[in-house]
Amino acid sequence: MPGGGGSVSAGIPDFRSPGTGLYSQLESYGLPFPEAVFDLTFFADNPRPFYRLAKELWPGNHAPTPAHHFISLLAARGILRRCYTQNIDSLESAAGVPPELTVAAHGNFDAAHAWSASRPGGSLRRRQAVGVERLREALWQGEEAVEALNEESGGLVKPDIVFFGEQLPERFGRLVPADFDACDLLLVMGTSLQVQPFASLVDMPARDVPRLLINRELVGSFDIADAGGAGPTGADPLERLLSPPRDAFFEGDCDAGVTELARLAGLGDDLQARVAGGGGGAAGTAQASR
Repeated sequence: MPGGGGSVSAGIPDFRSPGTGLYSQLESYGLPFPEAVFDLTFFADNPRPFYRLAKELWPGNHAPTPAHHFISLLAARGILRRCYTQNIDSLESAAGVPPELTVAAHGNFDAAHAWSASRPGGSLRRRQAVGVERLREALWQGEEAVEALNEESGGLVKPDIVFFGEQLPERFGRLVPADFDACDLLLVMGTSLQVQPFASLVDMPARDVPRLLINRELVGSFDIADAGGAGPTGADPLERLLSPPRDAFFEGDCDAGVTELARLAGLGDDLQARVAGGGGGAAGTAQASR
């Protein structure tokens, strides 16, 4: 379960880090509040801030990080059940994680649709599909080209990124039950676990399934009693003695965490080779905030 912290070393800021996060950097966009850039109502009134941000985040502008390559390595070894990503940057796919093993919970730039209201002042609804390459070309040509595309398409065109209030992709709800029932190790990295329902996924594996958090701080329901992660804080001493620790915490950046994990698992050389190679290799093709 990677969040935006896994893309920071690619040059993409996470969303919520004070001062450096994406929301902190949106002041120049003239937004009433930072999250408005992903708000459908605001988008209907003023789509320009989102279009500006979409151009900056468009896949191809950034290269995968060691964190993305580590996920791809797990897929290549046949030990990745699924990668549930909050990120919209498609860097898991660029690193070679096969599309069938990736669930982009908050959407991505793989497709685009026109959005319009059925009456003046009404709520936007998703309408016809629009070629995502047409949107990319219009963004690079400038504001007039985007306005022309919107007029031709009968609504405001946006990539299939999930805005606040939208339903998550159908594939998310369909795969979650079986995937988390089968989970025997949960890796969570680079996330504040503040956005639902994604944040609740960490509590779905069985109680005896180990969970590893690679992050700059503890988040969500991860409960580390001491540096060794010796079980639930405040539990009866005998209960803690008899119950093996469930949670482990690597305090630091995602790249450092996956590098150490790969070393401990005997995969350090393989990870280094993938990072040096830069691409996705044979594992796959196209998908990715804190």
